[in-house]
Amino acid sequence: MELKRNILDIKGIKVGQAENPTAKTGVSVVLAEDGAICGVDVRGAGPGTRETDLLNPINTVEKVHAVVLSGGSAFGLEAASGVMNWLEKRGIGFDVGVTSVPIVPSAVLFDLEYGDAFVRPDKEMGMQACENASDSVLLEGDYGAGCGATVGKLRGMAHCTNSGIGSWSEETPNGIRVAALIAVNAIGDVYENGSIIAGTRADDGSFTSTEEGFLQMASNFSISGKNTTIGVIATNVKLTKAQATKVAGMAHDGLARCIRPIHTSLDGDTIFCLSTGELEFPENPVDTVGILAARVAEQAIIRAVKAAKSFFGKYRFSVFRFPSLWYNKIS
Repeated sequence: MELKRNILDIKGIKVGQAENPTAKTGVSVVLAEDGAICGVDVRGAGPGTRETDLLNPINTVEKVHAVVLSGGSAFGLEAASGVMNWLEKRGIGFDVGVTSVPIVPSAVLFDLEYGDAFVRPDKEMGMQACENASDSVLLEGDYGAGCGATVGKLRGMAHCTNSGIGSWSEETPNGIRVAALIAVNAIGDVYENGSIIAGTRADDGSFTSTEEGFLQMASNFSISGKNTTIGVIATNVKLTKAQATKVAGMAHDGLARCIRPIHTSLDGDTIFCLSTGELEFPENPVDTVGILAARVAEQAIIRAVKAAKSFFGKYRFSVFRFPSLWYNKIS
């Protein structure tokens, strides 16, 4: 079967998205209704998360039923409650006798400065994202959790670049599939082949290195944490919770390859890893899955910024400075 080249190439995975384009915020839900082993690795120093302690390999519950990526900063964690309600109504979750309790980890990004700070993903938006879930169609760019995402915020929102959500998948000759879905909201710049393709803008519209800007500002640096790149790795390989956690950690290498700087005190970078267990090997190829996880994460990030609105020729501008350049281009 021909690959879709996104996270929907993993059997048993659906993605649903909902957003408010005016308020510039949204939510993306990765559904695993049959349950999937899940690990997580949090590298940023300012994360907003829910149920990540549960994913520690020493803790009891093995499988989750959805992962939620949301805008709205900490307020956006409410969207996961809507996802839980939607799953419970369908009898999906951890059987506790009187009901089924869905296990729904979540991570959020900060998009409050981009649109309407008082409109955030809530229970209703979480449920709507579930209603929109599909295993055949996935929109990239300014959708779901990527609706209010931006990158390159060293000089403030007036000099940033619009970003979004992106996905990519790869497959080995023996059928191992690994995919990523990433919402890119970094303080840093996004690179492709050594060149900045989205990031902090100088006054003339050209890119200026955020990494170098950090070094020049040195001890006078005063930007507060309002960023975060969040995402989900999914694989058809059967992994333990500890191995899924390792893969999530290796996936962060993909972030480091194309976002500079990354994992700062101003970011809340969080990556989940889902294992559906379709393929089982005598010895789990965790390193192979991890290597592919880094690769697909990198490509998903690049796709996220390329698919975002306000793409104009070879230049990308913040909509704050150039509102007339809105149109969508997905590459």
